[in-house]
Amino acid sequence: MLSHVTAVWKFRHFLLALVRLDLRLRYRRSVLGIGWSLLNPIAMTIVFTVVFSGILGADAKKYAPFLLVGMAIWAFLRESAVAGSRALIANESYIRQSPLPYALYPLRTVLGQAIHFAIALAVGVALVVFLNGHLGNPEHGTGPLEVIGLIAPGLVLILIAAWAVATVFAFVNVYFQDTQHLLEVGSQILFFLTPIIYERSKLDGKDLGWVVDANPANLFMDLIRAPILHGEPPTLQLYLTAAGVTAGLVGLAAGTTAWLQKKVIFHL
Repeated sequence: MLSHVTAVWKFRHFLLALVRLDLRLRYRRSVLGIGWSLLNPIAMTIVFTVVFSGILGADAKKYAPFLLVGMAIWAFLRESAVAGSRALIANESYIRQSPLPYALYPLRTVLGQAIHFAIALAVGVALVVFLNGHLGNPEHGTGPLEVIGLIAPGLVLILIAAWAVATVFAFVNVYFQDTQHLLEVGSQILFFLTPIIYERSKLDGKDLGWVVDANPANLFMDLIRAPILHGEPPTLQLYLTAAGVTAGLVGLAAGTTAWLQKKVIFHL
C-alpha cells in the first residue's frame, strides 16, 4: 500500500490538475458555480426540519444543524462510493496512454467530493454558530480551535475510508457495470439505517439499535458531528473502532488493486 501512496504523491500535480479540471467542467457557465453543491443539503435540511422536527419532537434550532452536518457527511460518503465506482471507466483514455497508479483515479473523484464536503460542513458550522452564538461547549472548555482539533482526526479517517471504498468499487464496476446502480439503490436504503434524520437514542428499546451500530457510516457521523454540535470529544473506543474499520477498508483496497491492476486493462 505504501508503494501506491508514494506513486500517487509522485504524480500529485497531475492529480490536482485533474481535480481542478473536474470543477471547471462541472460549473462552467453556471451562475451559482460551486454554490450548487450546497443546494441539495440545504434544501433537504429545510424540508426535513419542517417535516420531522415536529414528528420527532425536536427543537428546530437544534435539529437543523444536526441534520445539515449529517447530510454533508452522508453526501460525501455516498458520492465518493457512487461516483468513485466510475473512476476507472471514466479515465480509460488516461489509463491506456500512461501507466499511472490506478489509485490516483478514485482519489481524483474523492478529492472533488471532499471540496464540496468541506463547503457544506463549513455552512453547518456557521449555522451552529448563528443559532447557538458559539461553536463548541464553553462550559466544558471547548472553543472553536478545540473543535477543529477534535474533528481533524475524523476528517482524515473519513477521507482515507472514502478513497479505499471508491477504489474497491472502481475495480468491481469494470467487471460488473451494474455496480453503480446497485450502489445508488443501496445508498437510499442505507440512508434510513444511518442516524442522519434521527438521533441514535431514538432506536433504544426498539431492538433496532444493532442495525445502526453495525453501520460503518455511523462511526464517522459520531466522530465529526458530536464535536461540532456539542463540543464533546469522541471516545478513545470510537477512534479505535473507526481507525480499525478504515484500516480494513485500506487493506481491502490494496488487495483488490494488487490482484486486478494487471488484468483490468483488458476489460475496459
